[in-house]
Amino acid sequence: MKRKRGTPRLYLAASGVEDMPVANTEERLLALLATLEECQAFLTDRANTETARLLSLAILELRMELHKVTDSELKALCDMIASDEPVQEPATRQLPPYLRLIK
Repeated sequence: MKRKRGTPRLYLAASGVEDMPVANTEERLLALLATLEECQAFLTDRANTETARLLSLAILELRMELHKVTDSELKALCDMIASDEPVQEPATRQLPPYLRLIK
């Protein structure tokens, strides 16, 4: 038996997602999200806060993808949270209901 040359081919858990139906892809992404959240909780319990923070960024990015949130929508939400003034949304800039600020 001959040894193969070169680097071994990597197979990711998400390989082939492009060919899947949307519902199945979303189910896999939700399962991945749950796993990442478990890992984050584990890291937080073990006082590995820096790694847990990095993982929280991956979780945020995945949630944004699942809910089709754009970077500009996230920035608008952060700006509303950062301001101390009451929020007055312009009529031209309507945020999706899941991004509304609730105090």
